[in-house]
Amino acid sequence: MLKVVIDTNVFISSFFGGVPREIINLWKKGNIVLCLSQAIIEEYLEVLNRLGLRDKKEISNLTGLFAEGYNSIFTTKTPNIKVVDDDPDDNKFLECAVALDSKIIISGDKHLKEIKKYMAIEIVSPKEFIDLYSRKNSHPK
Repeated sequence: MLKVVIDTNVFISSFFGGVPREIINLWKKGNIVLCLSQAIIEEYLEVLNRLGLRDKKEISNLTGLFAEGYNSIFTTKTPNIKVVDDDPDDNKFLECAVALDSKIIISGDKHLKEIKKYMAIEIVSPKEFIDLYSRKNSHPK
């Protein structure tokens, strides 16, 4: 099963549809496993609350999925990685990926995308991920 870390900007954008919603739907259908840490969940919820997204039912459904570990794995221990100097807050996504042996971070964040690859972890845009996922899962007839 493909383990991915989803940056906050992609997670939040999923509420507005498009490619980020496709990614979250892959998670909800059990096609990918979401890698989470306390810091990531806190940021997801903090941004959702700050934006005042109206769909409280959807937010409540998502937090319920996190709480029950639905198609996700959670780490309480992450290494201390200092790679992203311009926005140190972004390091939590790399830390989570390393801790849970995820090979993909899906992000629209320019600081993370500039890194492109950290150890064996690819940092890809939502569109790049969907293209990669589609290629990997298309079966020739």
